[in-house]
Amino acid sequence: MSPLNIKKSASSHSAYELRDPNAPVIETHTLAVIVENEPGVLARVIGLFTARGYNIDSLTVAEVDHSSHRSRITVVTTGTPEVIVQIKAQLARMVPVYEVHDLTVEGPSVQRELALMKVAGRGEARIEALRLAEIFRAHVVDSTLESFVFEMTGTPEKIDSFAELMRPLGLREMARTGVAALSRGL
Repeated sequence: MSPLNIKKSASSHSAYELRDPNAPVIETHTLAVIVENEPGVLARVIGLFTARGYNIDSLTVAEVDHSSHRSRITVVTTGTPEVIVQIKAQLARMVPVYEVHDLTVEGPSVQRELALMKVAGRGEARIEALRLAEIFRAHVVDSTLESFVFEMTGTPEKIDSFAELMRPLGLREMARTGVAALSRGL
């Protein structure tokens, strides 16, 4: 027995697995919504999320077909499986919506995000920031004697990792575009 009189391997469960088994599972999904490119459509789509208290982690919108006047809204959202099904159904019922694709469920997808990060520092911190930028394939797009602005594209996780490493080196400001995503294959 250990000094605390606790038998080793007394339970098959780890203390780190004490999550309530009855708690709802929260999932992250990437939705691609093809909509009519007209005034007010984005506000209506966002209004659907706001009215029902759904969270939006990332939002990207751009016109994708000029001749057909269609735009693509890429939304990264979280919720229980039931909530995700409800979001997709409510989006599909909206009049200006042509298609709703759940890229998380439909198979492998490619997701990228663009970030600009301003890092201020001198001496060794400046050298370390440049070294890390090279490792992460970030590009210097602006430089002064006191700071750099790095441009980086990659998965949201890669950008988060780079930002965490830059914080102690002098990360001052960051701007992110949000996720752009496409399903792989045909």
